[in-house]
Amino acid sequence: MDFDIPTEVTEYLAALDDFINAEIAPLQATDDNERFFDHRREHARTDWDNNGWPRPEWEALLGEMRRRADAAGHYRFALPDEVGGGGGTNLQMAIIREHLAAMGLGLHNDLQNESSIVGNHPFIKMMLAKGSDSQKAKFIEASLTGQRRVAFGLTEPEHGSDATHLDTAAKRDGNEWVINGVKRFNTGMHHATHDMVFARTSGEDGDADGITCFLVPTNIPGVELGTFWWTFNMPTDHPDVHFNDVRVGDDAVFGEVGRGLELANMFTHENRIRQAASSLGAAQHCIDVAVEYAKERRPFGKPLWLNQAIQFPLAELQTEAAMLRALIHKTAWQMDRRGHMEVSDQVSMCNYRANRLVCNAADQAMQTCGGMGYTRHMPFEHIYRHHRRYRITEGAEEIQIRRVAGIMFGKQAKR
Repeated sequence: MDFDIPTEVTEYLAALDDFINAEIAPLQATDDNERFFDHRREHARTDWDNNGWPRPEWEALLGEMRRRADAAGHYRFALPDEVGGGGGTNLQMAIIREHLAAMGLGLHNDLQNESSIVGNHPFIKMMLAKGSDSQKAKFIEASLTGQRRVAFGLTEPEHGSDATHLDTAAKRDGNEWVINGVKRFNTGMHHATHDMVFARTSGEDGDADGITCFLVPTNIPGVELGTFWWTFNMPTDHPDVHFNDVRVGDDAVFGEVGRGLELANMFTHENRIRQAASSLGAAQHCIDVAVEYAKERRPFGKPLWLNQAIQFPLAELQTEAAMLRALIHKTAWQMDRRGHMEVSDQVSMCNYRANRLVCNAADQAMQTCGGMGYTRHMPFEHIYRHHRRYRITEGAEEIQIRRVAGIMFGKQAKR
């Protein structure tokens, strides 16, 4: 196996850096847009008097970033040529996402909104793989340009990480389906045009089969937004959504009836490996900033870094980052060759360990930098608050560890 990063990837990273310097950094510097990234960031992004939603000007800035990235040919890099993409592989995307996150906070890659100049598009890949021709025509281009926004409704109040015990159910009534149930943390519903609603259509609680995904318009009778949950990292776009006798036709069925969890797995695995790479990059940023601070700081008449109590924790974090980088690259490389379900245990390993690493790195960097590290004038509190959620979302780390153990002990087949 060749462990060198391919030349075409290093050249592309350089092109991304040039684009950031030419287009994105100047945009961030105008009209006081720095308020969304400096010590004012949480307030600047959050409309506290409107359910804690993202402020319109914040989302407009992200939209302009995506528009420029799309015009430059970067936003769709991970997608196939047929939809204007660059055919980027999982390995390429892992390297790119780490690179962008390691640059620190900025408009080029703000993961609080899953926004990046190189977009992560699991819904588009799901649509390409499982959508009908009419759904592809309706959703793909419109979703990429922001004309349509599709939320993801899987989690429920009573079941959390257990995706097989869904209270939300859909029953046939003539030529229609009638959906009843409640979803929680249904991210993006404050502006979504459609919601991917996973509902049981057959089988028993606990069965993986018998769950169907529906593309439900958000403006039809019976779809009601509930509580927007205020989170550790604000703003919030994570409400409860109630579905009361919501009627949709067969054209709303996404994928095969009863096989909806296959779509959910495709969504989560695409996200998990790239999320792991992003967490690794953010962890490396914390380590690097702490090292530079320790080199410059001179308490008691000597450089701070000369103290082994400062050196050793950072050296251990650097070691773990190096090991994770190797595992993430290998796993992404295998995903490209064998498919995501064949290495799902390794995807879980990458994800939960990287998400722990970034939390530990942010905490240690804060400790290294002392009082200043604790302030919002350094990046650590934002990185910690954001990445801490990844130890719960996309499958809690306990679920990921269970997946690893299940394959180790033969309880779960890789397929």
